[in-house]
Amino acid sequence: MPRVIAPLTDRDSRHFWDGVRERRLLLQRCGACGALRHPPRPMCPACQSLRWTSEAASGRGTLYSFVVSRHPSEPDAAPRIVALVALEEGVRVVANLQGLDWREVRNEMPVELFFDDFDGVALPQFRPAAPR
Repeated sequence: MPRVIAPLTDRDSRHFWDGVRERRLLLQRCGACGALRHPPRPMCPACQSLRWTSEAASGRGTLYSFVVSRHPSEPDAAPRIVALVALEEGVRVVANLQGLDWREVRNEMPVELFFDDFDGVALPQFRPAAPR
């Protein structure tokens, strides 16, 4: 039986993980100044308000930066592309980039969100965007 890993949640990140379970990427918006932020945190970095709401991201963005991560103890394991994605909404998200060889990856390439299951937990991932 596969093991199920539950993400560590708190009052400020629970909405994010609830959204992930529903296959939605939820961002925080400050209830005072309207600034959008990610990752989830209790206080707005712009105005220090503790009030916030959540809203769904479009899931579209561009690759801002990336690293190729290789498993240290399993040399034959496929390398992972860990991406920093600039979402259309103006915040950045860290997630894996799938669907291409690491040698094909280029900064500023358009990417889109999808969700993949790992050990029983859905996680946000990105792949090259389909042509519009």
